[in-house]
Amino acid sequence: MIERVLVATDGSEMAERALEYALEVHPDAEITVLYVAGEPSPMMGRALEMALEDDIEEVAREQAEPIFESARELAAERGVDIDTTVDVGSPAKSIVDRAENFDAVVLGSHGGDLRSRLLMGNVAERVVRGSPVPVTVVR
Repeated sequence: MIERVLVATDGSEMAERALEYALEVHPDAEITVLYVAGEPSPMMGRALEMALEDDIEEVAREQAEPIFESARELAAERGVDIDTTVDVGSPAKSIVDRAENFDAVVLGSHGGDLRSRLLMGNVAERVVRGSPVPVTVVR
């Protein structure tokens, strides 16, 4: 039985569909929505990266909040409470690392714009290949 579901989001329509799917298929599961902000560029330099580390996490939380608010509203329409969490780093790695604590992962097949489609498609593929638990990719 699936008791804990991780739903990855980037705020795109596909990510919203993934959450809708998780809420519909796993109505009694504990659902956690994860937003992963990309990590700083390796070109930035370690000193600058360290100086900005706290700010990066705060910015990531600020970016995620409207996405989480939308997710909470969608879940509330179905009478479900969800948990939310933010990571900074590689989206695929963050999702795979967190998947160890869940029974299943649900994510969209790609993001909204062309860049996001390519990136999220790549993320979805890497999560499917690396996840220790079943992954559902929603189109």
